[in-house]
Amino acid sequence: MATKGIDISRYQGTPDFGRLKNEVDFVILQAGFGRYASQKDAQFERSYAECKKYGIPVGVYWYSYAKTAADALAEARACMEVIAGKTFEYPIYYDLEEGLGALGRNTVSAIAAAFCNALEQAGYFAGIYISRSPAQSYLTAEVCGKYALWLAEYGSKLNWSGAVGMWQNSSTGRFSGISGDVDTDICYEDYPKLIKAAGRNGFKKPESTVKVLDTAGFARGDKSLGVLAYKQLLILAKKKGLISQTVDDNRSFGEGTEKATNDLLRGFGFAENGIAGENLIRKLRKALAK
Repeated sequence: MATKGIDISRYQGTPDFGRLKNEVDFVILQAGFGRYASQKDAQFERSYAECKKYGIPVGVYWYSYAKTAADALAEARACMEVIAGKTFEYPIYYDLEEGLGALGRNTVSAIAAAFCNALEQAGYFAGIYISRSPAQSYLTAEVCGKYALWLAEYGSKLNWSGAVGMWQNSSTGRFSGISGDVDTDICYEDYPKLIKAAGRNGFKKPESTVKVLDTAGFARGDKSLGVLAYKQLLILAKKKGLISQTVDDNRSFGEGTEKATNDLLRGFGFAENGIAGENLIRKLRKALAK
């Protein structure tokens, strides 16, 4: 499901985010421009704090003047200095607009990749903002496909045949919390979910709730006498509806027994590692006794 948002900078002054929270799903802020952290957007800190205060999911963009990949790395360092210690539910975008025609496809693509790679290596979820026509002319398919893509083209249709995460469709949006026109955006990806799950943009990756029950016990290839007793328990488990897998019709721990073991582990809420250890067998016996 597409969500609707806006992107803003110092040119929008001091929006009333308390009113905006009811009108937009997200906000993308200009963090700054160029190769120095001192070029931070004048309203960035306030706007970021207001978004967090009112629970508005937020991302940022950094306006580029880079002419080389080395310039892009300097801009990446400046951007990261400005956004350090903050959390962003939407990507960190590299805004490519200046003098692209004079640089050519290979150089523009190298610039974009240098910035985005630096951000990703530092734990951020990186993307590229660019108008649709320049994207077709100055970015390689590899770069377009590797990073979150945010394309600008005003009108009722985005003339782009490939995948795109976000579309800036107008520069004349009107909202009660902002004085004057503002850019509007439609997002097609659930970036908050993707970014939080990956532990990017300042978020801590959630710990898995699925734990390994046993790391030692009967496993694939085992032919000991204990396997026969365990397989009898599995046969009873199937009769009781605890598993659906039929065990191997022999005395060894084969593929069927492994699948049945994983059925049990999954049913008990544990990681499927194919091992029937002491704790699993104890749980199985208790389940059969009910």
